[in-house]
Amino acid sequence: MYQTISHEITATSAYKKHQLTLSAMLNFIDGIWSTCCDGRIIIFTTNHKHKIDPALLRPGRMDMHLNLSYCTPSGFKILASNYLKVEHHPLFDSIENLISNVEVTPAEVAEKLTKNDTTDVVVEELLDFLEKKKIQRDEAKAVKKNEGNETKDDKEKEEKSNKEDSNNKDDE
Repeated sequence: MYQTISHEITATSAYKKHQLTLSAMLNFIDGIWSTCCDGRIIIFTTNHKHKIDPALLRPGRMDMHLNLSYCTPSGFKILASNYLKVEHHPLFDSIENLISNVEVTPAEVAEKLTKNDTTDVVVEELLDFLEKKKIQRDEAKAVKKNEGNETKDDKEKEEKSNKEDSNNKDDE
């Protein structure tokens, strides 16, 4: 027992030594802004903007907030134009449809568009990639749905069993 408590105290103390306070972070950012010349851009990234203190997000510290979402059909068109120098392709409609239904980042799409120099090969590989992602998504949904059904079925079986046990006790 003592060893566990002692270990937790030591771990907590070590964590606090490395923990950055909000005040220190604000001072650091303000210091960068005051010493930097014009033309510098500071980029902060997070997956959890809602957890960031509003003092960090206020104008003057963070003037622009960008949401980098999943790729959209219009985003795909821009990427295809930039990487492939192509505006139209027979498979673009299929790709755009899949992109609308599958969560894929622009970086993933861009990576696929740079794998080969031949446009037809690249477009076919991207289509295959998106179809595989759709299959994976559908399988994950099916598993999740089945887990929910199994849980519901298990609860119903348990309730039925409990009722039977209760009835058997009443009979005794």
